[in-house]
Amino acid sequence: MNRLAALASVLLAAAAADAAAADLTVHLRGVRRPAGTVRLLLVDSPAGWANAAAPVAARAVPADGEPVTVVFTGLKPGAYALMAMHDEDDDGRLDTNLAGLPTEGYGFSNDPPSQGKPAFEQARFELGEAGAGIDISLR
Repeated sequence: MNRLAALASVLLAAAAADAAAADLTVHLRGVRRPAGTVRLLLVDSPAGWANAAAPVAARAVPADGEPVTVVFTGLKPGAYALMAMHDEDDDGRLDTNLAGLPTEGYGFSNDPPSQGKPAFEQARFELGEAGAGIDISLR
């Protein structure tokens, strides 16, 4: 009987964990051409924003249309910020011109008006238990 009770507890805990998981659907607009890869990084803190090497989740999908839609599944509700780039030549980096200005598309959650990378608080959004959908316009 104790084993059955333990199994029931584990199953209930797993169901509760699944119930707390949320999905984030991202629509990227402004893809210049259907070539290369769209890369997205999702972070949940200012430290993660500053150090994009440790995202909560990352996706790389073909830039095969307009808009490009990406879904992050199984996220815990809370505060997040997202950065995206259209790596048109698939070299793994955001290309820039001689002046240091990006020549490939990039964008952030909330579409903040700043020209450079915004602060975490400017790109921050809340993901509730029901999930969310956001639009990002690439520059």
